[in-house]
Amino acid sequence: MKALKIDLNCDMGESFGAWEMGNDLAVMDYVTSVNIACGFHAGDPGIMRKTAAAALQKGVKIGAHPGFQDLQGFGRRNMDVTAQEVYDLCLYQIGALQATVKALRGKLHHVKPHGALYNMAAKQPGLAEAIAAAVKSADSDLYLYGLSGSCLIAEAEKAGLKTFSEVFADRTYRNDGSLTPRNEPNALLENLAEIEKHVLRMADEKKVVCADGSEIKIKADTVCIHGDGKNALPIAMKLFEILI
Repeated sequence: MKALKIDLNCDMGESFGAWEMGNDLAVMDYVTSVNIACGFHAGDPGIMRKTAAAALQKGVKIGAHPGFQDLQGFGRRNMDVTAQEVYDLCLYQIGALQATVKALRGKLHHVKPHGALYNMAAKQPGLAEAIAAAVKSADSDLYLYGLSGSCLIAEAEKAGLKTFSEVFADRTYRNDGSLTPRNEPNALLENLAEIEKHVLRMADEKKVVCADGSEIKIKADTVCIHGDGKNALPIAMKLFEILI
């Protein structure tokens, strides 16, 4: 059974300097929203502008993708931060992309935290509240994308923000609804047929089979593809075919 129409998002703009547009531009034809790195974990002002301009040209919704200031670790390493620091780093990065998109005569649609910041906020209400507060301060009309069933979604809803509950096309889950850490076996899905089955189950049946074989309920407003994945384009093409 074909799934209902659903948002398909991809993390983009995660390079530096002389941008090779190829993969990002190709993937943009098969997604409905993009999350653009804001310079902390990846990206730079020029990359932000070029990526946002391409998204506007293609009619794709634009989101800010703030992360920890950790270029070497690509924002995927946990950091010891306060809620105030999280508020400040999110507001700073959202504002940077917000200004860039405005200069291009566009409008920011959403915010999706990146990497370790995303995963920490999924479990820690204080950090989730800080992110929601930063989004609301920047623009209360912005959507906040967060892990389905997480603290981030709960705190965003408490703050009165619009939310998209996110699921991942290429990641496996633990039975508490969290993502299997990347450094553990079977954390990533790479087989296209397996990914299709995984996504359709989440979108149609609102269920996910976890890495341990158990099954839990899940809400899927948007499906994420990682733009830095080696199979990003074929995954995007297949999911666009079955979901959009």
